[in-house]
Amino acid sequence: MSQTAISVKNVSKRFLIGAAEEQATTFYDALSSVILSPLKRFRRLSQKASSSEEFWALKDINFEVSEGEVIGIIGHNGAGKSTLLKILSRITEPTEGRIEIRGRVASLLEVGTGFHPELTGRENIYLNGSILGMSRAEIDRNYDAIVEFAGIERFLDTPFKRYSSGMGVRLAFAVAAHLDPEILIIDEVLAVGDAQFQRKCLGKMSEVAGSGRTVLFVSHNMTAVENLCERVILLNRGTVSADGESKEVINQYLHGLNDSTDENNDVYTAEGLTAQLSINKNNAGLCQPGESIEFKLQLESETPMIDAHVGFGIDDNLGNRLTTLHTKFQANSHFQFENKAIFTARWENLNLAPGVYWITLSVSDQGNMKGLWERALSFEVLTSDFFGTGRMPKPTEHGHFLVPTQWSMLPN
Repeated sequence: MSQTAISVKNVSKRFLIGAAEEQATTFYDALSSVILSPLKRFRRLSQKASSSEEFWALKDINFEVSEGEVIGIIGHNGAGKSTLLKILSRITEPTEGRIEIRGRVASLLEVGTGFHPELTGRENIYLNGSILGMSRAEIDRNYDAIVEFAGIERFLDTPFKRYSSGMGVRLAFAVAAHLDPEILIIDEVLAVGDAQFQRKCLGKMSEVAGSGRTVLFVSHNMTAVENLCERVILLNRGTVSADGESKEVINQYLHGLNDSTDENNDVYTAEGLTAQLSINKNNAGLCQPGESIEFKLQLESETPMIDAHVGFGIDDNLGNRLTTLHTKFQANSHFQFENKAIFTARWENLNLAPGVYWITLSVSDQGNMKGLWERALSFEVLTSDFFGTGRMPKPTEHGHFLVPTQWSMLPN
């Protein structure tokens, strides 16, 4: 019988909103602050209840993780996932409750955490390994494997501050994964890496899990979570909403996303930019294979757009990118406007299998991203006799695209 690696009992975390202290801006202000600090401290204590607001990022969290388990933690942005991982990594303390951890923990929560910007990659391997509790002998033993996995041999003697975010996350993951922790905690930071490196990391995590070590994995990529984790915990507004078999919990999470979608909530804002997106507005985003589907984007910019580009990324319900409709690749026109414009993209003879699909909307100007909205709107492809055979493949079993094909056979 395996032992418990992590035990979380009645854990809650509270933050105070609006309780920031004013900072001194001059020498006189700083001197006055020192002299008057006792009085200010008394006033802050007396006014604390009225000047600040309590926010519970986590509330009464309970679960246990056995040694060797691979657990996925999912939920909306703001559900409390990162706060929970920071508590498990001993970066912050819980306000209430108790956590018991058996084994050495390696955490990869943010790019560059535990790395000094002025030190080289080579020096940071030893620094970060030491922070994770490894001896120099352990680091020496795994050094070559770390460097090979990270793929940064040419830049080992370059200061870390000159690394790109992708290089930084490769080195950070390589150190955390190769220094033999009993428990590996990984946040969404893997999204920084390219697709090839993400596959490499998932392979390494599978290897780590197969060796009997414990893995906690947070991601919005439901395919990765389902493939890697046998069990998933769903957080919702700081509480455990579900805890069980991965496919069942992921379906519950996605069902909640679909139910919460408001077809009229199609206005998005960024700095100096307002975008309104609609999909086949007359029939609320419902369509059938073989029909056409139209995406209409109304843009309003506070400044003239000199070389505007618009993209619609088509994702499945698990967040996998299927294809992208983008003016940069599919239009020869040079899009320029002063204040307002309407972009329309029409997909003729839609060949997607029945199911729910999501739009990731992007707007750029002169190569600079102006706005990016993931899962902006969804549309549903209904079941129909696309092939004229009376049968339709299931997207989860046979892929997402319907490809008309001429079949023939010659007896051999």
